Amino acid sequence: MDRVAFHTLGCKVNQYETEAMEKLFQEKDYEIVLENEVADIYIINTCTVTNLSDRKSRQFIRRAKRTNNDSVVAVVGCYSQVSPDDVESIEEVDIVIGTSDRNKIVELCEEARQKNKKFNIVRDINTYDGFEEISVDEMESKTRAYMKIQDGCTQFCTYCIIPYARGPIRSRKIEDIINEAENLANKGFKEIILTGIHVASYGKDLGNIDLKDVIKEISIIDGIERIRLSSIEPNLIDDDFMRVLVDTDKVCNHFHLSLQSGSNPILRRMNRRYTREEFKEKIDIIRKYMPDAGITTDIIVGFPGETDEMFEETVELVKDIRFSKIHVFKYSPREGTAAARFKDQINGNIKNERSKTLIELEEKLSNEFNEKFIDKNIDVLYEEKRGNYYEGYTSNYIRMKSKSSSDIINSIVETKVIENEKGNLIGEIRR
Repeated sequence: MDRVAFHTLGCKVNQYETEAMEKLFQEKDYEIVLENEVADIYIINTCTVTNLSDRKSRQFIRRAKRTNNDSVVAVVGCYSQVSPDDVESIEEVDIVIGTSDRNKIVELCEEARQKNKKFNIVRDINTYDGFEEISVDEMESKTRAYMKIQDGCTQFCTYCIIPYARGPIRSRKIEDIINEAENLANKGFKEIILTGIHVASYGKDLGNIDLKDVIKEISIIDGIERIRLSSIEPNLIDDDFMRVLVDTDKVCNHFHLSLQSGSNPILRRMNRRYTREEFKEKIDIIRKYMPDAGITTDIIVGFPGETDEMFEETVELVKDIRFSKIHVFKYSPREGTAAARFKDQINGNIKNERSKTLIELEEKLSNEFNEKFIDKNIDVLYEEKRGNYYEGYTSNYIRMKSKSSSDIINSIVETKVIENEKGNLIGEIRR
């Protein structure tokens, strides 16, 4: 049996696409092995969000060939799409594929092996037409399944390279989404996480359909007990949207809305298309319908032009909103983006100090959010057992650890919160 190994860098969308490519190879009777094992084919699914991501991609490309000099190395994904000539120039690379045509991966690898040929099939991003239908029905996790419903982005935030890597908005057909969701339910998955490059834009290219329709359709599938949204744009949130979520009774009360900055001048420079006041209004709408919602976010510190006063505006907004978790990023110029050309770049020491301030605040807010649930009963989807504890997540995305005399993996179990321990809740099974 021929062997193929995968290495994935970057986001959940990339991870989903890797699992879809694994499925294509398995259908051709390939054995999937670990990335550090000897394989006949190595697939590197790349990220290009930062210059560091590009460097990591190149490192893994060279490492694969060192593991087996006779192997075929295929490089796919965002780095290939943005810099196809650079990737092709790497001696170890045999195949270059961008962010489309991944459904051809098996045939190209086999032809490269048989005929000792090299291929670069990266297409102009503007020629992308329609959603590339690749799907999965098996995942490493057996409880929660990511499902890609959309690709592409036209937001063009000034710090972000992704629109140039992923192209225009392409939404998956609703019937294909339903079909995959039913397959996942039949495989025993309890929770589906809807993901994409810009999930909030779902349906804009199809007409007369949007994300609410996807949620409604999945919510009536037997076996699917939870629907979780990946990162969405604040502008998607309104009363109509929230009423649909509440009415389905399956959507998790967890929302990831990227703030990026709490300063209006910086938001304008980022091209984020909302103000700090509008962002706060969206949070208030969420909490009107889901008071215990976990609200997580991303924040960039040290964006070009960010003064001390502007950073303090971000800190004050964070305190006002009281996020349950914050991912803090120090701004790093990405070649090819507008922000990389801005003149007023921020000193690295200042970025470090601002990052430290927000991380300390995040730890405090996260702990306070968890403490709210002490002595309350919460449903938990348990995913795995580590040592003496079963571990899983609440609907609002808090990790819970509980002991149980019976196997509760892949079960949603009512659990009483008895302790908050270093970001994890300790629970007692209610039976």
